[in-house]
Amino acid sequence: MTSPDAVVSAGKPDEPRKTDDQKKMGRVRWTILAWLLFAGILNYMDRSSVSIAAPHMIEELGLNKTDIGLMGTVFSWTYAVCQLPAGWIIDKFGPRRVFAIAVGAWSIATSLMAAGHNMLHFLSFRFLLGIGESPNSPNCSKITTEWFPRSERGFATGIWDSGSKWGSAIAPPVLTALSLTFGWRAMFLIVGLVGLVLALCFWVFYRSPENDKRLSDEEYRHILTGRDSATDDDHPEVVIPWLSFFAHRQTWGMMLGFFSSIWIWNIFITFLPLFLQDTLGVSIASTGWVAAIPYIAGAIGGIFGGRVTMVLAQSGRKSPLQSKKQVLMVACVLVGVLLLVVPNVHNLVGAIIVLCFALALVAAIQSQSWALTSDVVPDTHAARFGGIMNFGGYFGGALAPVVTGFIADQTGSYTLAFYIAAVIAMLGAAFYGFLVKKPLVAIEEKA
Repeated sequence: MTSPDAVVSAGKPDEPRKTDDQKKMGRVRWTILAWLLFAGILNYMDRSSVSIAAPHMIEELGLNKTDIGLMGTVFSWTYAVCQLPAGWIIDKFGPRRVFAIAVGAWSIATSLMAAGHNMLHFLSFRFLLGIGESPNSPNCSKITTEWFPRSERGFATGIWDSGSKWGSAIAPPVLTALSLTFGWRAMFLIVGLVGLVLALCFWVFYRSPENDKRLSDEEYRHILTGRDSATDDDHPEVVIPWLSFFAHRQTWGMMLGFFSSIWIWNIFITFLPLFLQDTLGVSIASTGWVAAIPYIAGAIGGIFGGRVTMVLAQSGRKSPLQSKKQVLMVACVLVGVLLLVVPNVHNLVGAIIVLCFALALVAAIQSQSWALTSDVVPDTHAARFGGIMNFGGYFGGALAPVVTGFIADQTGSYTLAFYIAAVIAMLGAAFYGFLVKKPLVAIEEKA
């Protein structure tokens, strides 16, 4: 087995690291995590932009809620299918190159929405957005695996995954202000341009741990703690063929469990502003600030869920896999109960409180699902396995926006859509509990 010291000395043969006397341990890995967090925020601002523009698009272009839902569904299906090659591409070509290209691609797709005038245009641009955004989460999972020891991955994942909630929280007030000030078309263009700047900066500044000159020996050794060992004669690399993942119940448990949270998430990401306006009488100008509150709760919930799993794992009472499963199962049941309550609360303050708890739990499910991937498969397979999980979640969850839009158009209410989501949430607890019981590799080695 290769020792940490050997890996450290092998990491940069042409330029030795600074010694511990020259540089303290540092927190470079947390700087990398900040990059991932910002990318997640921008990712979901782009994704949320249609929900903010929806009232203007309905009024100006004669669209309806089913049309808005269809845009969400086309994005989600494209995003889901592209998860399958995305994980393999990341493992093959590395996160730095793929990340920069992906951010640039989704930013261009967002900017193109400014030029749309009919459903064919908008569906085409959302299709391109799905392609561009597909590598983001598997890439973040891969970078987390490279930069954090196993004991910290649940917490780190909770932080970068919270970007989707912070982005969704920031999007309503910021994008509403841009839309009302400059017009909804300019809103799409501005957000897209910010993404192009991020893509360029990431390409220039990001390096892997082995090639980052800022990283001290001490922090590098800390990062290696719990990482899957380098291969040698006694510990050959475990290779799991891509298609063989689908032969194991752990894969289906992760896909179906993640689907339960994505179904709920897609309802909120597409329809929360319209729900607040249609059901609770919130004005368009006020929607941005009101809609931001549940997403802020979601961001906190995702980080808190990661903190809980880290404490459980470090206490020694539960393994990292068991600690994450416990959080996932409890959160699925509780969010199901809250979704039954949402349509029956008819005052704004009460509804926002329930929505805050619901989104906090959904965020915890999503972050710990991503963190669980590296407990189920070897680190070298984390991106492709995460891509498969994300594929399952979004392929099924893609139906949520169009189903919700159709129900709202036909019944004039979102109640049935929330009840369906509640049942799906509770099923998620069963998927995680009965199908994800042990690491996939343990079974693969017995075969």
